[in-house]
Amino acid sequence: MAIGGLIGLLDDIAALAKLTAASLDDVSAAAGRATAKAAGVVVDDTAVTPQYLQGVTAERELAIVKQIALGSIRNKLIFILPVALLLNHFLPALLPIILMVGGTYLAFEGAEKVWHKLSGKHDDDKPAVEKGPEAEKKIVSGAIRTDLILSAEIMVIALATVSHQGFWSQLASLVVVAFVITILVYGVVALLIRMDDIGLKLAQRESSGMKAMGRGLVTAMPKVLATISVVGTVAMLWVGGHILMVNLGADGTGWFNAPYEWVHHIELGISETTGALGGTLGWSFNTLCSAVIGFLVGSVVGGAAPHSHQEGACRVGVGSEVSSRHLNARHQGGHFCGIRGGYFP
Repeated sequence: MAIGGLIGLLDDIAALAKLTAASLDDVSAAAGRATAKAAGVVVDDTAVTPQYLQGVTAERELAIVKQIALGSIRNKLIFILPVALLLNHFLPALLPIILMVGGTYLAFEGAEKVWHKLSGKHDDDKPAVEKGPEAEKKIVSGAIRTDLILSAEIMVIALATVSHQGFWSQLASLVVVAFVITILVYGVVALLIRMDDIGLKLAQRESSGMKAMGRGLVTAMPKVLATISVVGTVAMLWVGGHILMVNLGADGTGWFNAPYEWVHHIELGISETTGALGGTLGWSFNTLCSAVIGFLVGSVVGGAAPHSHQEGACRVGVGSEVSSRHLNARHQGGHFCGIRGGYFP
């Protein structure tokens, strides 16, 4: 009798283990699908973040990336996830409105950067940490605010992918998505901003091949990072405008369908009539329209005036603007801007 009970207990444990494994497989698969769906915004997030490291000395970069990454995971788990799940179950009509508020903020940020660049003004080239901890805190808080909007869209897209599942499966899937995307985004950002340091070390190796690779990295990274800075600004306008366009239409509030329907109709026409490149060209048209909408809305919100850009940022160290003074400071262990040119022996 005791043996029969033990066998029955073991059968129950085995069945529970199988059920748990199946549930974990479901969560893993759902998280994978949700992450893939949000890939476009993830790329935008990765492009936007390095801009906030302008004005940061080299020795503080990774510490600040860590602070922003912790703020990002806090955004996702403490603020976005509970609100998104509750609204999705009780007030789903509010989700697109909240997204539009975030999209407007992104559009404003992007338009402000464009107007600042067009104004011809230059920021103070003094590194943020030399201005004091308050300037560094502003950089981190600004990055975390922008991350909040991008993370909200990522999590809402992910939630839509798993909306057919039960509450607990949704919760588990979104927690996995939050960690995977945060690690992915800020891991890539950390790698990008330290790539020239990797180049410096390679350039000091004995091997001529390693030296050439190191010199190539150091030479290329200022241009790569300058390009990423431009892409980040475009991404703010694109994502902000797209959020507004989609959520104003039938996929969101249903208040004003015309812009999305017009853009989507032309996008399909381009895709169907341009052969193998149709998908890319159609997507490019949609992206351009989204960016224009983002710029117009952001300019209206910001008063279309060139505002003083991020306190604590600096423009030195971007592409060809690097001066020998800054290169020498880098060589001598002095301060040097985060989005920077490199030095190699």
